[in-house]
Amino acid sequence: MKIIVKKPTEKELEELGVAHWKPWSCEVSTFDWTYAEKEIAYILNGRVRVRTPRSEVRFGVGDLVTFPKGLSCTWIVEKPVRKVYRFE
Repeated sequence: MKIIVKKPTEKELEELGVAHWKPWSCEVSTFDWTYAEKEIAYILNGRVRVRTPRSEVRFGVGDLVTFPKGLSCTWIVEKPVRKVYRFE
């Protein structure tokens, strides 16, 4: 299971409807998480590392991140994060 991180264009953000996604925020912290559904998130503020048994991924402001359904990981929030997201 792979986390995908990319820098989207304004057109891609518009096509995805990011302006209408749900907001979420978190202070500096570390926590375990399992994705019951596929999640796509757009990072508005902050910096995060996500560790899986096989890899570690870093992302921050302006990144579009896709988390696969069934992924179990550890979030390490290095700078307070604010994102918008949707489940598929």
